[in-house]
Amino acid sequence: MIHQYKLGGYNIVLDVCSGSVHVVDEVAYDIIGMFETASRETILDAMSDKYGQREDITPADLEECYDQVLSLKEQGKLFAPDTFEPIAGQLKEKTAGVVKALCLHIAHTCNLNCSYCFASQGKYHGERAIMSYEVGKRALDYLVEHSGTRRNLEVDFFGGEPLMNFQVVKDLVAYARSIEKEKGKNFRFTLTTNGVLIDDDVIDFANRECSNVVLSLDGRKEIHDRFRVDYAGKGSWEKIVPKFQKLVEARKGKDYYMRGTFTHANPDFLKDIQQMLDLGFTELSMEPVVCAEGDPSALTEEDMPVVMEQYEKLAELMLQRDKEGRPFTFYHYMIDLTGGPCIYKRISGCGSGTEYMAVTPWGDLYPCHQFVGEERFKLGNIWDGVTNTAIQQEFASCNVYAHPECRDCWARLYCSGGCAANAYHATGSVTGVYEYGCKLFRKRMECAIMVAIARALGE
Repeated sequence: MIHQYKLGGYNIVLDVCSGSVHVVDEVAYDIIGMFETASRETILDAMSDKYGQREDITPADLEECYDQVLSLKEQGKLFAPDTFEPIAGQLKEKTAGVVKALCLHIAHTCNLNCSYCFASQGKYHGERAIMSYEVGKRALDYLVEHSGTRRNLEVDFFGGEPLMNFQVVKDLVAYARSIEKEKGKNFRFTLTTNGVLIDDDVIDFANRECSNVVLSLDGRKEIHDRFRVDYAGKGSWEKIVPKFQKLVEARKGKDYYMRGTFTHANPDFLKDIQQMLDLGFTELSMEPVVCAEGDPSALTEEDMPVVMEQYEKLAELMLQRDKEGRPFTFYHYMIDLTGGPCIYKRISGCGSGTEYMAVTPWGDLYPCHQFVGEERFKLGNIWDGVTNTAIQQEFASCNVYAHPECRDCWARLYCSGGCAANAYHATGSVTGVYEYGCKLFRKRMECAIMVAIARALGE
């Protein structure tokens, strides 16, 4: 399978199963488009009809171009067959029972009252609670016990707002560091925060102990303050932005992300990206909201053309700022054309419910943070382990080939079947497809590939 598109002045051909990306001229682009459905003679006749009047293209040139396309096919760089499906299940079986990451719901409570919050303002459809040190310690022990030979282990401090339980966060990191050498492990911590409670102590801790920090900011003040308000209805922008700036400056190049959400209120999200850049932030992410159909925040079909245009303009902005010596990173445009994710990752997906799980304040295990509170998906707990093996097996089987709609999608080995939670909330099945999200993902990938091409060519 191939995917052809034109963007940024390039004629781009992606060979789906080999991962090869080709930038070609108009003739090659047209020949490739006909290659599998027409004979050599038919293709050359069509090219002659289209390009025969041009003095710079001779019949010999057309034949040579056809032969070059044929050679690429013979080398496995065009029209490569999909040989991965038979091994999809086998790859996951090799890591069965091995956990590499936990999302610790350190606080099921929040000091903001964001209307679009998937977590019901941090309560996850349940009661407010904070995780005790004892539960958190047991969760870290559970991770070590089930990590097999893996050395690097990931722990996300999540909420709600994790800084509402900051002392336990600090105590758990201290415990993890105390057992690293003995257990032969290396813990990498991420903190996700809305910023309200950031102070010098938080900044010192995060920059010393956290491999990454995710900071929630929706961009423009009027957009951010429309949704991200406290319980008195007051926006948080003016309170958090100076704190974020201080924290990022103090990180001195260590990883962080400004993570925004765009909704029906701001499908023109590039203005929010630009606001983040103007504030001095360069590691950025803007995620499309996922909420129930009919929710006032939900993206609509009318928003789709606007969002698609924004992604293209974002790519143009990135390349322009590259030329100006002011580059920035956009999370969804991070792609490596020379390597990229291994085939295990491309086929198997994020590992939710198997390699990655979320832990509630009470120690219950769920496939990921977006399933917390959905009782059907409770896997077990950190004392008894996974007892709901049927649900875990459902997630273990949830590779890219478990989605019938993905089989003919050119982007399937980039999204790995997409987000199981988004699929479930959109269709009622973890093997369903959230089509709106798929359309946005495909556009992002087209833009990401184009940006990578321009950078590789030094243009």
